[in-house]
Amino acid sequence: MKKILKMKEQSYFIMELPIYRWPKWKNVWITIFSKSKTFVFEAGKIILAISIILWVLASSRTGEAFDHAEQRVVEQNPTVGIGSQEFDALLSAYKLENSYAGVLGKSIEPCIRPLGYDWKIGIALITSFAAREVFVGTIATIYSVGSDVEDESTIKDKLRAEINPYTGKPMYSIALGVSLMLFYAFAMQCMSTLAVVYRETKSWKWPLLQLIYMSAVAYIFAFIAYQLLK
Repeated sequence: MKKILKMKEQSYFIMELPIYRWPKWKNVWITIFSKSKTFVFEAGKIILAISIILWVLASSRTGEAFDHAEQRVVEQNPTVGIGSQEFDALLSAYKLENSYAGVLGKSIEPCIRPLGYDWKIGIALITSFAAREVFVGTIATIYSVGSDVEDESTIKDKLRAEINPYTGKPMYSIALGVSLMLFYAFAMQCMSTLAVVYRETKSWKWPLLQLIYMSAVAYIFAFIAYQLLK
């Protein structure tokens, strides 16, 4: 970046290191409480708001495919009895796939398929641009939509049972896990950071450059990792 960005002025960074002492446990616990409170009330509000919006998008849509979901599932699975647990699972999956969230995820699926991601992970990638912590809440919301109250299976069990429709193998493999970790290690998944950069530079040039550059690097490394490990 130093060779690409030609700076007219040379800047210096000077930092005075303090004297190291043993910390006071009172200050340690106050800091822990303060940081935890900040996360819950700042990131927590974003996670809650996005989870509500996502739940609405994943549970609704106007159109014949969604309005006649039960009839479509019966036509596609004539041997499955109506009201059975298998039928309810197929109905929930069909509604999710044809909901607003499903349409949004499928629209970007061709771009993220080389990374091993499906349309469900695509939805989580979009929502987590607000804050990367939102990814977990988004996945939990998506896989909980339409779940029966008596269904004791956890999100972890549902992820373990998910099958990649293109390979026939488990969706959440080691290759996918490494790909996701590398993507989130390099990608600019934080709108607040972009807002700070804009405030400091008084221009959208640098935030957009930062977003595009880091997203491209994240995509490349995630692609390489998945293709080598799959």
